Amino acid sequence: MGKVSIIIGSDSDWPILEPGWKELRGLGLEAEVLVASAHRTPETVRDFVTTARDRGVEVIIAAAGLAAHLPGVVASFTTLPVIGVPISGGPLKGVDALLSIVQMPPGIPVATMAIDGGKNAALFAAAILALNDQDLARKLADFRAAQAEGVRARQTALQAKLKG
Repeated sequence: MGKVSIIIGSDSDWPILEPGWKELRGLGLEAEVLVASAHRTPETVRDFVTTARDRGVEVIIAAAGLAAHLPGVVASFTTLPVIGVPISGGPLKGVDALLSIVQMPPGIPVATMAIDGGKNAALFAAAILALNDQDLARKLADFRAAQAEGVRARQTALQAKLKG
């Protein structure tokens, strides 16, 4: 099974990423977490990212708010896939972070999720890993089937309520 690294700019970002971390663990994936700042602890970020492949990491999720430089800095240190998660906050409610992540220079790609899209980032990381892991691909298909069944069950319950 693959391994995912999650790097957050602040421990206050953890509630946005924790649901995704739980999904990764539920899918049987290892997921390590680091709190580090692109500005305050750049050496920590660099060392963590440049040794990621040696630790078996195959995908990195980086989340930050405001100017959101963390995902770009992470991507500058690796050729592993990097998924950026803009965190809502500040006067622009995460739009600034979204724009910062989306506007990476050519040659330094960062996949970008929606504002506060920590769970989708984790599922996207799992989908990347599932390209070479049929068991994980099956687990993701089962996850999607369970989502669809949940929608159908809510529709059935609503129809029963409307008839009653």
